[in-house]
Amino acid sequence: MLPRTLLTSRSLADSVLLSHTEQEREWPLLVWAPGPGVRMVSSAVLGGGIGERAWVLNAQVPPGYGRLDPVAHLRGLASGAGLDGPGVGLMTAASVADRRHAADGGAEALVTAGIGVRGWAAAPEAGDIAPPRPGTINIIVSLPVPLTDAALVNAVAAATEAKTQALVELGADASGTPTDAVCVAAPSPAADGDTSLRPGTESFAGPRSLWGARLARAVHRATLAACADLLAAERR
Repeated sequence: MLPRTLLTSRSLADSVLLSHTEQEREWPLLVWAPGPGVRMVSSAVLGGGIGERAWVLNAQVPPGYGRLDPVAHLRGLASGAGLDGPGVGLMTAASVADRRHAADGGAEALVTAGIGVRGWAAAPEAGDIAPPRPGTINIIVSLPVPLTDAALVNAVAAATEAKTQALVELGADASGTPTDAVCVAAPSPAADGDTSLRPGTESFAGPRSLWGARLARAVHRATLAACADLLAAERR
């Protein structure tokens, strides 16, 4: 059973900040547990792909994290937080306590960001690689309407475009960081797995569809808020 603090967290705004220990130090652990009846699509190392998921955790880890068992590590963190069943596990060296939330017409986005390592997706092949600095933008999106598999994938693309738009507007000269991750959650369309049966199931989630536009605006605003101060501090 989930801890009482995690029982009613359908909204991303209700995500709970816990902690875990790594390298003899406490680190924040951000948990959102919408419960059963939710499908997610994610690029996360734990719970990636498309399927029923009951929770998402975003674990902050030390810079230079060197463990070779991230899936087992995330599962252990989930168990320690009282999270049962399938879920999505994200990791970042960026501050998860400094998350940013935005909403637009029922679509929600929660973004944690570190942009010390960033660049363009289609960059030339690297030669000498500089020592890495913390840099990951993790995006969690929640929609109140069910989506087909294709629309879930479409939603990931729309969220990624919105993130890049925010970075460009901030003058970051980058499309993202090499380790960015996305998770999109929506109500399950049907108990039998047929994603076309539930009334109101959306077939499209591109940036000019109703819900794709809303999620894009929410991701854009949350990414702007998460990255603006980081870039300002970097320039100083």
